Amino acid sequence: MRIPLLVRRVGPLLALILLAACRIESAAPSGGAAVAQASTPAGEVWVYTSMYRHVLDALEPLLKERLPGVQVHWYQAGSEKVASRLEAERAAGAVRADVLMTSDPFLYERLAREGAFLRYASVNALRIPHTLLDLDARYAAVRLSTMVLVHRVGAGEAPKSFAALVDGSWKGRAAIGDPLTSGTAFTWAVFLHAKRGDAYFAGLREKGAVVAGGNAAVLQKVESGEVDAGVLLLENALAAKAKGSPIEVIWPEDGAVVIPGPVGLFASTRNPVAAKALVDVLLSPEGQRIIVEKGDMHAVDPRLGGPRGEPGVEGLLGRAQAWTPEVLEQGLLHGGDIKEAFSRAFAR
Repeated sequence: MRIPLLVRRVGPLLALILLAACRIESAAPSGGAAVAQASTPAGEVWVYTSMYRHVLDALEPLLKERLPGVQVHWYQAGSEKVASRLEAERAAGAVRADVLMTSDPFLYERLAREGAFLRYASVNALRIPHTLLDLDARYAAVRLSTMVLVHRVGAGEAPKSFAALVDGSWKGRAAIGDPLTSGTAFTWAVFLHAKRGDAYFAGLREKGAVVAGGNAAVLQKVESGEVDAGVLLLENALAAKAKGSPIEVIWPEDGAVVIPGPVGLFASTRNPVAAKALVDVLLSPEGQRIIVEKGDMHAVDPRLGGPRGEPGVEGLLGRAQAWTPEVLEQGLLHGGDIKEAFSRAFAR
């Protein structure tokens, strides 16, 4: 996530001050008079999201309880499809969404730089680790997905790191997602490319890594025995294990890749009061608990533990590679080059 240089130097205290200051700004819809923050939330709110449908279903009762006058409409699809629909609407000058909640941090940073988001710092955002916030209050993480290694139980020794997938011992025995089609696989590829360059992709190809498409395909190949290990979302692995899948989670020694799923309010929203109230609910302890218990994802609230007995967000970040400004710039400005390098390596 984006951390301005000045804020990084002076530390979290200034971050809290900035967030608190942003919160007192008035909210104005795109075509009308200012709306007081104290107004009662009411009316319609459209949320474009990649959140799992069953998690949205679990959130519905909480939203109806906390926001009885608000009718929430969901457009739910994968992050790539949501981004495509959003871009088409922006090109037409008719964005229907009030709130965006997907798992593509690079998209949020691009939209923020283009001025697409309304500044808003929820009171519940003050607890979020500052590395998961845009400190200009344009967006904040609401959930965390994590790319880890998985290994089929009984298939010998497990890989200890992402680097191990190119050391020769896993030749033809590991599966990865396709960063050309999977948003989470792309974020993972950005991190590995930032650390190891084009040579990592070439090494995966030379060692016979199987490009499986999305996370579900990776899981299927490991479970079926087609491969012995894979790179997979923790939430998919935990849900599969709970259903009896013969896999184990391996936390890579070179650091898991945490993928923040931010939430942002569009500056063009026709209902800023209700949209802000919805964000407050999502970041509330109750909303965060649903994300953990129903979605098997990590909450951004440090008071909550992780899914199925895993450590909470602070423990998770201690096991993960850091989101640096350099990594963010690589994915934002050079994503096409990274995809091209991957495609070139596997086209040989």
